[in-house]
Amino acid sequence: MSAKAGGKRGVLKSKPSARKPGFYAKVLDEAEQLDFELASGVEGIDDEITLLRVKIKSLLESEPENIRLIMQVTNALERLIRTRYNISKEQRKGLKEAIGNVIRDIAIPLGIGVGVSLKK
Repeated sequence: MSAKAGGKRGVLKSKPSARKPGFYAKVLDEAEQLDFELASGVEGIDDEITLLRVKIKSLLESEPENIRLIMQVTNALERLIRTRYNISKEQRKGLKEAIGNVIRDIAIPLGIGVGVSLKK
């Protein structure tokens, strides 16, 4: 199947891993198009969080007076981190129970003091 299947440019339907920039092709040079293809295989946002941390450090070293840009990048990092670790109330409850079970069933019998009292 061609990239223009159905009159649309973009992802090849026969091979999901064979992504093409399509919409962005006009603004990306050849090296950026290769980077685009490599980046399309990345799942999750951990790499983006790491990259923003490195870029913030670099920005603070090279342009410490650029407060507006530093704040924008820092806010973007905050949103990514909040998204990455956002869990529902139900998930939080399950996590709390699981931690409690580990403490009650493993840590306490091993004599590891954790400074909390648990309901049995």
